[in-house]
Amino acid sequence: MSPTPPARRLRLGMPRRVFSQVLLMQIAIAAGVAVLATGLFLAPLSAQLDDQAMQRALAIAQTTAVQPQIAEDLRNTSPSTTGPVQAEAERIRKASGAEYVVVMDTRGIRWSHTDPKEIGEEVSTNPHKALEGRDVMEIDTGTLGRSARGKVPLRDADDQIIGAVSVGIRYDSVRARLIDAIPGLFAYAGGALAVGALAAYLISRRVQRQTRDLAFSDISALLAEREAMLHGIREGVVALDRGGRVRLLNDEAQRLLGVGAEAIGQPLDDALGAGRTTDVLAGRVTGTDLLTVRGQRVLVANRMPTDDGGAVATLRDRTELEQLGRELDSTHGLIDALRAQDHEHANRMHTLLGLLELEMYDDAVEFVGEVVGDHRVTAEQVTEKIHDPLLAALLVGKATVAAERGVALWISDRTMLPDRLVDPRGLVTVVGNLVDNALDAVAGTPHARVEVELRSVERTAVLRVQDTGPGIPAERRELIFTDGWSTKKPPAHGKRGIGLSLVRRLAERQGGSAEVSDAEGGGAEFTVVLPEALTEAPAGTLGDVAANGDVAANVDPARAAVASTEGMRETGYAEEESR
Repeated sequence: MSPTPPARRLRLGMPRRVFSQVLLMQIAIAAGVAVLATGLFLAPLSAQLDDQAMQRALAIAQTTAVQPQIAEDLRNTSPSTTGPVQAEAERIRKASGAEYVVVMDTRGIRWSHTDPKEIGEEVSTNPHKALEGRDVMEIDTGTLGRSARGKVPLRDADDQIIGAVSVGIRYDSVRARLIDAIPGLFAYAGGALAVGALAAYLISRRVQRQTRDLAFSDISALLAEREAMLHGIREGVVALDRGGRVRLLNDEAQRLLGVGAEAIGQPLDDALGAGRTTDVLAGRVTGTDLLTVRGQRVLVANRMPTDDGGAVATLRDRTELEQLGRELDSTHGLIDALRAQDHEHANRMHTLLGLLELEMYDDAVEFVGEVVGDHRVTAEQVTEKIHDPLLAALLVGKATVAAERGVALWISDRTMLPDRLVDPRGLVTVVGNLVDNALDAVAGTPHARVEVELRSVERTAVLRVQDTGPGIPAERRELIFTDGWSTKKPPAHGKRGIGLSLVRRLAERQGGSAEVSDAEGGGAEFTVVLPEALTEAPAGTLGDVAANGDVAANVDPARAAVASTEGMRETGYAEEESR
């Protein structure tokens, strides 16, 4: 036989759902308020009824005491059940509805009473205050039980106190009035409680919809998971309210945007400042996977509106995401350079083989000398003018690639750049992007030519890249420096529109500028000015230049191309294209 399943235990305590807890708490609060209000109303009501009863008793006593006939009868007759004082007191009692009307002399002897047996007896309560000439109101217990009493002095025609009048109102009638008022009061309290319960239900239903009928423990767990997720993911998350104020910045967003937790609560324009990044996050620029540059980082942003009128934006660091793509581009540049040299080398070897087979040995020697001299001249032309090895290697490699693409890459006669660069990798990024764009612009055109000029004015570096391409219309000259803007087809690994934006950012970060204009004879001319790009010239600069030139003369173009690619891989941006 199977064991008997254990009986379910009745679980007591608060319900788990937010809806149920809110409803229960609000009903409890409404009931508590109703009970408290009822109690606070009943307490003064009881005192008010007591006061009204005592005031009534006092008024009847005062009305009785001012009748001169009673004072006259009290002087001239003796206490009797059939006396005129008893008759008048009973008449007043019946007419006023009082429980008793007692007339007493200065000794406290009753001359009237509801119970005739008490006439001639001393009163049960002390009448000295009334006999002293004071009006008295009190709740007291006498021979007829508990009553609300009013006592006043009785005066004769000479205004002498000859006795007192005591009138009582049955206390049970006062209590009955209070009890009669309770059902109506409870009806009002019950109606108020019902309205409160209905309001509590409606509010709880709204809370239920807004909390998706979750329990408090579920909400707490979701908040803990949300905090762990937001601060653990490798994407930046920015949440905005309907007014455009920042209400959430996770750790990665703070790192990518270069702001701290103090930005939370501020308007987006105040927290980040003007720029494309702010426009993208604020929704003024629409689209998916929008490119923007923030500081030294290239970011990919996506924005999603929320139901409350706000928005949530995610940020990815393109610098890290596209690292493999940039390395692939650099490798392609190296392959193109080696392919160009391999093509030329094969032709030259065939020519040399033919000369040897024809036994034209002198011509073969002369041909080999010319080939070696061409390579040496190419390297010397660059390194004699540009003494920074990384930048010189980049241009030697670009010259080889340009030759393969049918483009003449010229180094201007005005070029002269000493080996005193503060940030050679940054300048490699600028030169690499501008030369690549120029080669793309002139490729396939007749008499294609690109000219590069690099010179220094004290500590300022000036770069000019001129091409013979179609040029850039005036209305687009500022647009081309915008993040993500490009006229070329994007590569397989990502998007274009980064290079020129980075060029301008690098220049502006150093206090310089990047501009484009029309070149003489057609084409485009890019000019980049980088203040403070060079260190102070040390003593013996001319000797250093000569030494650099002698060493650079031995640089082979193929090795220079390899060094160029390594430099491009280090900088990470040299192969980005934007135009």
